[in-house]
Amino acid sequence: MNLPYSDATIAAISTPVGAGGIGIIRISGKLALPILARLFRPKDTTCSFASHRLYYGHICQPKGGKILDEVLAVYMAAPHTYTREDVVEIHCHGSFLVLQNVLELILASGAVLASPGEFTRRAFLNGRIDLTRAEAVIDILSAKTRKGVDLAQEQLSGALYRKIEPIRQSLIHMRALVEVAIDFPDEDVEIVDHRHLIEQLALEVAVPIKNLLGNADRGKLYRDGVAIVIAGLPNVGKSSLLNAILQEERALVTAIPGTTRDSIEEIIDIFGVPVRIIDTAGIRENAGEVEELGIQRARELINKADLVVFLIDGSREVSEGDQRLYQQVRHKPLLPVINKIDICGENRPDLSLLNGLGGCLAISAKSQLGIDELKQALFRAVTSGSDQWEEGGCAPNVRHKQALLAAHQACERVFESLNSGLTNDLIAVDLQECLDRLAEIVGETTTEDILDVIFAEFCLGK
Repeated sequence: MNLPYSDATIAAISTPVGAGGIGIIRISGKLALPILARLFRPKDTTCSFASHRLYYGHICQPKGGKILDEVLAVYMAAPHTYTREDVVEIHCHGSFLVLQNVLELILASGAVLASPGEFTRRAFLNGRIDLTRAEAVIDILSAKTRKGVDLAQEQLSGALYRKIEPIRQSLIHMRALVEVAIDFPDEDVEIVDHRHLIEQLALEVAVPIKNLLGNADRGKLYRDGVAIVIAGLPNVGKSSLLNAILQEERALVTAIPGTTRDSIEEIIDIFGVPVRIIDTAGIRENAGEVEELGIQRARELINKADLVVFLIDGSREVSEGDQRLYQQVRHKPLLPVINKIDICGENRPDLSLLNGLGGCLAISAKSQLGIDELKQALFRAVTSGSDQWEEGGCAPNVRHKQALLAAHQACERVFESLNSGLTNDLIAVDLQECLDRLAEIVGETTTEDILDVIFAEFCLGK
């Protein structure tokens, strides 16, 4: 059955691959109910498939009546569904083989396999959600911390859309005034008061866009997280520090220098920020061939890191090796940390040999001393010292930020045109440019290529 894309009925397994108690298959489109009626044998033979009601029964092969699984099935009539199309969900046992067999039967009955994100794409194309809400779905699925989930939930509820829409309405009003002035240039009464327009543009457009841009990097921080590398000489306690932060024995710890030959990394939630924390091989001169490979990888990771924890052994004086390593990492954002204060106490090494190094945090990874303070310092370092910002409606991804930057630039050009007394034609062009860039965020003028990229990030069945 070769139906046009918009008319095709789509189906996919909506639960993750693997064994589980329940697995769900979702169907959306005009054939959803006919497929259900063909394959589902309800226990209640008087079943009328009332919308949004669960029915108990079996999925059976149309020919021969062989039972594939005992299921619960629900039919949801358009438009009160996720996609605004007729939707069916079949709740099977969570065996992947069972789900695959039922899905193949559905596909043989006229449905086509959904592409990644196709259900959400249809929800967007059918006007149920704007593009910011659609992107929030993938943010929820991929969130690494509770804070990331909270921000994505805000966006799913329309927080960013509610920030953008008043700006767009103000621009539409201004654009209409300018268009009237263009259409009636010979009127005696001045239609557009440029001074008033400048004030309105500043208050209702420029300031809100600037606020959204100010929050964009912070939103991205909680969405995507940061990479923090622990760097130091061999045997300064890098692996012990990783274990202390994770509160588990993740890395092998011995008194033998060079134990860590490769990087070890884990994701940890530090006050809502997803942090990829990486333990690296100790960097030293004259290492063996295998250890040298680990050292080279450590240098690569340091160069890519958002922050480097420069770990110093507090039980001995600063060495030439510490000085050489400091010169190699000082170009990165640094958090210097003295370890082993359980051994050295107040007799800590003189850091004056490391010119330019700021105040150090003192800890004992082995005894868990100062670990909470270290986490707080890490948080302050990656959030630039503050976690206070207007949460509702932050723009959390690069696409949003680029569109906001383009809108802000167009807004600045409108200011220049108004202050320079340029013609209404030029003002109208830049007002429309600002409108178009904001429309890209909510999906009103987004191209098919951009949609393809966005929805390709989704998993099957969503």
